[in-house]
Amino acid sequence: MENVKERFLRYIKIDTQSCDGVEQFPSTEKQLDLARLLESELCAMGASDVTLDKNGYLFATIPSNIDREVPTVGFISHMDTAPAYSGKGVNPQIASDYDGGELVLNAETGIKMSPAMFPSLSHYKGKELIYTDGSTLLGADDKAGVAEIMTMAEYLLTHPEIKHGEIKIGFTPDEEVGRGADFFDVERFGARVAYTVDGGELGEIEYENFNAAAGLLTVHGASIHPGSAKGKMKNAILIGAEFEALLPAFDKPMYTEGYEGFFHLDRIEGDVENCRMEYIIRDHDAVKFEEKCRIFKRADDWLNEKYGEGTVDVKVTESYRNMREMVEPHMYLIDIAKKAMTNCGAEPKIVAIRGGTDGARLSYMGLPCPNLSTGGENFHGKYEFICTQSMETMVEVLTDIAKQFTEIGR
Repeated sequence: MENVKERFLRYIKIDTQSCDGVEQFPSTEKQLDLARLLESELCAMGASDVTLDKNGYLFATIPSNIDREVPTVGFISHMDTAPAYSGKGVNPQIASDYDGGELVLNAETGIKMSPAMFPSLSHYKGKELIYTDGSTLLGADDKAGVAEIMTMAEYLLTHPEIKHGEIKIGFTPDEEVGRGADFFDVERFGARVAYTVDGGELGEIEYENFNAAAGLLTVHGASIHPGSAKGKMKNAILIGAEFEALLPAFDKPMYTEGYEGFFHLDRIEGDVENCRMEYIIRDHDAVKFEEKCRIFKRADDWLNEKYGEGTVDVKVTESYRNMREMVEPHMYLIDIAKKAMTNCGAEPKIVAIRGGTDGARLSYMGLPCPNLSTGGENFHGKYEFICTQSMETMVEVLTDIAKQFTEIGR
């Protein structure tokens, strides 16, 4: 049986980066390269009902091996990696016995990583770390989750002495561009409840996430030769800068933590004539979230009054909501996850996601779906890393959760 590290190292070699702002689904065909590989592996290990649909969703079943009915549980991870950083040609580096000091990602370019930069590295002294060569992300988000679920699946299928009910497996595309649940067929998936395996540091259990919206500012300026521009030019770039200055100065990611929300200017492009600014708006608290959306829209009114109607267009599109409301009626899911972490030697930590997962949207689609750790850290960039022992523990945690579901209803 292949171990979780071997699987992970194979999966991250496949470029599955998704692409924002395109109509096709999945957004990149290359995500299907991993989907097809997983499909063949699931069939080879003896999983049932293995199906890869036209939208790139891969579902499978591990049949029950007990003689009574228990609730079906699902485990879900996403196959794509973030558009924020390249996932092509991942060249993993391995520190088999990390000494707790500085890691040289790339000697040629001078890229290093140390506990001074990332204090959590000090937790891994004596463990095995897998990290990047500084030119790509690693892909632990979420190929670690995929590898952990696949390893659990093979372990249960090859160890019939471990009793469990029916288990559903789901791998999704395009989570990183906010579309991972767009065509997810909850009824066909077939579980009443599920866990996404898409979190960070070992032990994390998450059932709260941001309320989220996308904000789009479009500025229509007027380009005039600078020599004769007085009273005529409207510089779209500068008007965009005014818009940014109207937002609360400290409601930005670099100044916030925990339950504090923010406005994040994610992308800007333009010139004097036209400027486009893309934001994400986040807050755990629904009332504060709605107020942030109102603040964003009110800035539009101020600038249009100053520069003329139609100068500025603002659009706010809701992305997802805090899953807490949907998960709280099913808190046994959290109790089971906490017990599994403890049983497997990991300290359970209830944390709020400063982001979102497929589970947030799925919870509002009738599939309560809290999130579990994968063991990875520093996602979406060159400093991403994961601990091998953390992945191994997560395989044990998923197996323990599956076993605990046989006790429900007794």
